[in-house]
Amino acid sequence: MIYAEHINKSFGDQLVLSDVTVGFEEGKTNLIIGASGSGKTVLLKAVAGLHKIDSGKILYDKTDFTALADKQQKEIHKQMGMLFQGAALFDFATARENVRFPLDFFTDWSLAEKNDRVDFCLERVHLGDIGNKYPSELSGGMQKRVGIARAIVMNPRYLFCDEPNSGLDPQTAIVIDQLISELTHEYNMTTIINTHDMNSVMAIGEKLVFLYQGKKEWEGSRDDILHADNKPLNDFVFASEMARLLKNPIS
Repeated sequence: MIYAEHINKSFGDQLVLSDVTVGFEEGKTNLIIGASGSGKTVLLKAVAGLHKIDSGKILYDKTDFTALADKQQKEIHKQMGMLFQGAALFDFATARENVRFPLDFFTDWSLAEKNDRVDFCLERVHLGDIGNKYPSELSGGMQKRVGIARAIVMNPRYLFCDEPNSGLDPQTAIVIDQLISELTHEYNMTTIINTHDMNSVMAIGEKLVFLYQGKKEWEGSRDDILHADNKPLNDFVFASEMARLLKNPIS
């Protein structure tokens, strides 16, 4: 489990996160939701150690990550997988080389051992035949799946996904959601997903955290969200649904 306690984060004079306290549960898909500018991306990256917080604590299974020295933090970083928005693949590297990158950086495995693990992960995301292709030769959905393979190649305990469905068509987005959910339960990971996609919320959201103007406004399950008595949340859900309908009108 990951527990963020009284997190505050500013960039210059702009307060982005204000006294946010929330727990992210093991073996579940934990979704951070909210409108653009609500602070959800900053919270995700702060919990993952990509942003240094101004105050508060981030606990990984009762270990205070924020109090650790760099070397100790690196040991926890080895247990993390990260799926970046847009997949963030290296254009100059093949799919296999992209997936192998964390193994090259964090392990002293032989090349054969690394390649075996890479091939397993590519097979797991149903891309076993594209290892020698470059990102420019892959569709957006395939690039995201390569990104997922890279994120799980170290067999992480913690998986972070930043807007995993950004730029994808609805059908491909469903495939990505299902894959992330399957892997979360298969490997019992603590998965944290930053999204504003209500389709993802209703399909795979087990624990939901709604941010509004940098504060935790509401938390609950996907079963609770449609009956929540919270105006900012209700406005967000309504606006998200209207945007979906406008983008994909019923013919």
